[in-house]
Amino acid sequence: MVVEAKTVVEMMIQRGIEPDTITYNSLMDGYCLRGEMDEVKQVFDLMVRKGSMVDVQSCSILINGYCKGKKMDQANKIFKEMHRMELVPNTVTYTTLIDGFCKVGRIQEAEKLFSQMQGCGQHPNVQTYAVLLDALCSNQQLPKAIELLTEMKDKKLELDIVIYNIIIEGLCKAGEVQSAKDLFCGLSSKGVQPDVRTYTIMISGLCKGGLLSEAENFLRGMEQKGSSPNGCTYNTIIRGFINNNEISRATGLIQEMLERGFSADASTMELIVDLLSKDTVDPGLLALLKESP
Repeated sequence: MVVEAKTVVEMMIQRGIEPDTITYNSLMDGYCLRGEMDEVKQVFDLMVRKGSMVDVQSCSILINGYCKGKKMDQANKIFKEMHRMELVPNTVTYTTLIDGFCKVGRIQEAEKLFSQMQGCGQHPNVQTYAVLLDALCSNQQLPKAIELLTEMKDKKLELDIVIYNIIIEGLCKAGEVQSAKDLFCGLSSKGVQPDVRTYTIMISGLCKGGLLSEAENFLRGMEQKGSSPNGCTYNTIIRGFINNNEISRATGLIQEMLERGFSADASTMELIVDLLSKDTVDPGLLALLKESP
């Protein structure tokens, strides 16, 4: 559709109708979705040449495109140019750039930007916090993540299941499974319901801690609480059982997974192939896997 949009813009210009900022922003957004950053920059530069057409959203769109392509220096350059253009970055602009820095592992720059944002009077929203929390937890900086969570509570921000999933996963990765369980068990008192991802995270953490019976209890209990396991949940617990050498129980779960219409993912298949090559499991399992979706 972006080709058609460009054609319409060209027709407007030919007929003496000057496209406005919203039209050009929509065109930039379309090119961004296709990853065509050269075209995005051309439209942006055209808007700059026309004078006073670029707004905060135009810059945010361009920054987002560069961040998705992991071109953080270009994204940061546009961010700095906003000051020269007398444009004030908003929460979306900051969150986009913070997310970009986090995704390429430049956590310190993301934290610096987070502080700068608040110093400039822009308030981080739940999404901003979620981005930074996820990066901190993924980079073994759990104490900082807990501090950030406390800050959110102090600011009376509404903590949703996405935020709690990030913290629970961070705790599990740090080997603090009991703390993760305590947080999980306290969700209902906070008015938050665990979703399938929450259960899958907990099952993964319990399996890594060798607590297989508890992991299976979570699997059995989630449906009673209105959350059905999905393919990811089954693959997670099957890998956990195989890695803990509980092959018989893993085989039963594989059959259950297949009966429910889910299939083994690449990581699980690798483990199953390894077991088959060692004659550790029933060869009939291979036939079942071939028939799976």
